[in-house]
Amino acid sequence: MDHFDVIIVGAGLSGIGAARRLQDHCPGKRFALLEARDAIGGTWDLFRYPGIRSDSDMYTMGYDSKPWLEPKAIADGPSILSYVQDAARERGIDKLIRFGHRMKNAAWSSADGRWTLECEHGGAQVSLSCNVLLMCSGYYTYAHGHTPSFAGREEFAGPLVHPQHWPQDLDYRGKRVVIIGSGATAMTLVPAMAREAAKVTMLQRSPTYVVSLPAKDPIATFLRAVLPEQLAYRITRAKNVWFQRYIYQQTRKQPHKMRERLINMVRKQLGPDFDVAKHFSPSYMPWDQRLCLVPDADLFKVLRAGRADVVTDDIECFTRDGIRLKSGQTLAADIIVTATGLDMELLGGANFTVDGAAVSFPDTWSYKGMMFSDVPNLIYTLGYINASWTLRSELVAEYVCRLVNRMTELGCVSATPRLRPSDCNMPPHPMIEDFSPGYMRRALHLFPKQGDRDPWRNTQNYTLDKKTIREAPLEDGVMEFAKAGSARDEQQRNAA
Repeated sequence: MDHFDVIIVGAGLSGIGAARRLQDHCPGKRFALLEARDAIGGTWDLFRYPGIRSDSDMYTMGYDSKPWLEPKAIADGPSILSYVQDAARERGIDKLIRFGHRMKNAAWSSADGRWTLECEHGGAQVSLSCNVLLMCSGYYTYAHGHTPSFAGREEFAGPLVHPQHWPQDLDYRGKRVVIIGSGATAMTLVPAMAREAAKVTMLQRSPTYVVSLPAKDPIATFLRAVLPEQLAYRITRAKNVWFQRYIYQQTRKQPHKMRERLINMVRKQLGPDFDVAKHFSPSYMPWDQRLCLVPDADLFKVLRAGRADVVTDDIECFTRDGIRLKSGQTLAADIIVTATGLDMELLGGANFTVDGAAVSFPDTWSYKGMMFSDVPNLIYTLGYINASWTLRSELVAEYVCRLVNRMTELGCVSATPRLRPSDCNMPPHPMIEDFSPGYMRRALHLFPKQGDRDPWRNTQNYTLDKKTIREAPLEDGVMEFAKAGSARDEQQRNAA
């Protein structure tokens, strides 16, 4: 059985970034990546729907160690995939990936001070072991997207498509397309499909906040023209991190003012004759759900041109030729796209045990939003909901490197977050608070709890996380380091 110092599960944006960090900061350690699919890229390889793009700027979504050099800050999916693939190839990380390995079970042994992983590969079971296990498998299942149960669904005569599994041979030229949903995916699909479809209708149950920004960052373009590449990238990254945080803080401090400002920006784009109050005025406050970013106002342009429209209503049922709404209106459709979200999944859906006892993650406490109470040497990557995912994934990877190196210095085999006596009466809070999209509400019960004090909080604040993850001491009175003998004693205590 092959053994590694670190195994990374997932070869997407987070996993490749973590591998680059390990190369830089733990050069003597042996590591591997496990990827359930047969390709690098994760989300950016899985999703192939028309127009797929980032909903964060690539100066903050890109790696700190690899400048984003493309002209567009709001990048298309193929460009992002190419970036991740290049990030792996230029470091030889692609040679360290074991493709087609789906981790099904992970068992920690305190006696051995290691995780033993059982993976499915080509119809057979493969076992691997590691000291530290880093989960970069994302937060949703790749097997299927979320599709509500629609009455009469089987009656519809045309193709019914979910963006997570887009058929590459789908011909929508000259067709009437109804896209169900109002999130980032729907708002990406509408302008992309409107170029060739006869008519595209975005059917939403309720509106979403939409913000238009230039696809190209003019400040970044200027800085790249006058400064060295890496310096220009770092300045742009810092500028965008500050801007993201500022906007988010303003929505928390002055929600009503920011709400009116965002809606007025849409009115300016669509003009006085468009019913913005009905179609682009959400019932919730900004950043209670993620804002939708559209580059160069592409969504608004196709709405103004009449190539697409928005309908806000509830679905009564599907019919042979489209959708009947509760208002009585009927939407004719040749193709229906259900851009209705994701099904969340914790840690790739694998089963975990510690010394033979199954781990119930909802019963654990989240340590700094990346480890679990009483679970040794297991770190998971969960990015930001109010900023670029990569900002947090790189902090987590950086922490893993610090932890691995410190265990080596101490001669320890395990690091386990333990509740202090003063922490035992903490009130439990959801892993992610003040964020209410449906895909989160449906699945937060699967995730660990967070507390009301550090290090048991998941702050969703990059500035605070830099202090608590990057700068705070590893030995904080909560993290318990154990040597090999101590680990055997721990196993015996658990068995007793």
